[in-house]
Amino acid sequence: MPTTEKDHVYKILELVGSSEKSIEDAIQNAVSRAAKTIREMKWFEIVQTRGHIEGGSVRHYQVTLRVGFTLER
Repeated sequence: MPTTEKDHVYKILELVGSSEKSIEDAIQNAVSRAAKTIREMKWFEIVQTRGHIEGGSVRHYQVTLRVGFTLER
């Protein structure tokens, strides 16, 4: 029986990315690093966003993501 897109099973993992530049950069840092060891990542969901303030300025961004990836058959 052939498999179709609807037959996929996904695993969800949680990642935390950080950056001194931006929230978007923190997301990209997390996804890029995870892509080195995790195949078939398909989507992400932002769960939490945090930051560090120093001297009245934002100095650091931290984003928690849930990432879904397809399990291999």
